[in-house]
Amino acid sequence: MLANIEKVDNGYIARFERFLNAPVREVWSWLTENDKLSHWFSELTVDKLRPGGFILFDMQDGTFEKMEITDLDIYSVLEYTWGEDKVRFELKPESEGCHLVMIEKIEILTEHTPRDLAGWHVCLDVIQSLIEEGRPLSARKEEWQKWYPKYKQAVEGIL
Repeated sequence: MLANIEKVDNGYIARFERFLNAPVREVWSWLTENDKLSHWFSELTVDKLRPGGFILFDMQDGTFEKMEITDLDIYSVLEYTWGEDKVRFELKPESEGCHLVMIEKIEILTEHTPRDLAGWHVCLDVIQSLIEEGRPLSARKEEWQKWYPKYKQAVEGIL
């Protein structure tokens, strides 16, 4: 399902939702444990999982961008900076598993925004596949290519 994208007072919010057939602790581990994180977003590494700690983004050129953890409630909330924006994961237990909400708080929409949103969409699908099927999606690039035009159209509809 496409993320819900809306204009808010200080920018935009993109809200993704997934229902996962796994307990909150397991889903949390995919967001915060580097050995699992590397399977769905290999450029990210958790460094000091605490408020004020960092998520490191490997720029693939020998440099790393530090993204500060701005909100943390173990097994419930993980929020960190993403450039000028913020990324927030919220987990809630459900009777059959876990409700995952990922929110990107976007200051300014750019031509790159649909690319990022399609990327997050595929990342969440990969997490779901890893948890529920024990393997990642086999065709990430093709999935991204499927979702990118839909996010481009959604973003253009807001402008």
